[in-house]
Amino acid sequence: MAEQTPVQIFRRQERQKQYRSGTFFLKLAVLLLFILVPFLFPSFKSLDLALKIMIFAVLVASFDILLGYTGILSFGHVMFFGIGAYSVALLIGKYGNPTYINLVIGFIVALGITSALALIVSFLSLRVKAIFFAMVTLAIAEFAIILATKLSGFTGGEDGIIMSMPGIFKVSFNMGKFLGVEITGRLITYYFILVVCLGLFLLMIRFINSPLGRVMQAIRDNEPRAEAIGYKTFIVKSISICFGCLVSTILGGLYAMWVGYANPESVLGIPIMLDVLLMEIVGGMGTLYGGLAGAAFLEFAHSFLPDLQNFAKSLFPGAHFLHAAMERWLLIFGILFIMVVFFFPKGIIGSVQDFMARRKTAPSI
Repeated sequence: MAEQTPVQIFRRQERQKQYRSGTFFLKLAVLLLFILVPFLFPSFKSLDLALKIMIFAVLVASFDILLGYTGILSFGHVMFFGIGAYSVALLIGKYGNPTYINLVIGFIVALGITSALALIVSFLSLRVKAIFFAMVTLAIAEFAIILATKLSGFTGGEDGIIMSMPGIFKVSFNMGKFLGVEITGRLITYYFILVVCLGLFLLMIRFINSPLGRVMQAIRDNEPRAEAIGYKTFIVKSISICFGCLVSTILGGLYAMWVGYANPESVLGIPIMLDVLLMEIVGGMGTLYGGLAGAAFLEFAHSFLPDLQNFAKSLFPGAHFLHAAMERWLLIFGILFIMVVFFFPKGIIGSVQDFMARRKTAPSI
């Protein structure tokens, strides 16, 4: 047997730690839950919630590569999400027929535009530091929203573009029942997006654990020291931005495939960027897996908090003060967010990892 390199030994030891700590089986359980959602919770609301958690979890992870692992705060990350959605929508909705070829071309065009634009943004913006970079990217994102709104002849304006999927991804497609569940185009699209999201997430894990990923973390911790060692921090940061933006673009195209439309509010709006930032804070920066916890927290809140008023009326029909409080569900959401940040200052996953690390290093009595 060939002798293992130090890197291979380190990875084997890390895998053994995961088995011993149970995190491997927890990750497997979460994956199985996403796979079994159509069978356990067959309603469309459950399927839609699970898929949006999945997409936004990976989107937050791609944003975490910039903020959590490289220390780059960008408010323009969702712009590339919108580029993916609009490219797919334009190719199969407005200027092309809903075919597999046009769907693939839509993704390819989106990746090409993103590659060029991400390089331009990084070359222009990384010459300024910290909050100034964030403001530059915010201005570019606002400009993209204005373009998508004003160029109504091309993008559909505020109404956006409605599209239908090709072949097996079409909503009306039906293959009959399997284990009591209808195998429809919607279900096939769900599993297709699940596979792509899983592949993207594994690719990001490999990326941050590569030597380049270690350099990114060194830049985040101490950029002057990384430059003094000899690393070209500008190039590394540009690669980080381009990689994260490309993942965001693919997710935008997948999101458009699921919802069947693209408009400025749904794929380019600043509120989406704020949601991604909140998910990052709730889940934990520099964890990658925190995106799943943050996305689950926000998507569950968006889905179920508005229904609290009807729930309160059914349980307490005479409690008018409680009914009025339930109408302001955003206030309840804000309180929940403050509680999460207060009890999990490093995010849910970050605080759990910190707790586990303290337990390992605590002296045994």
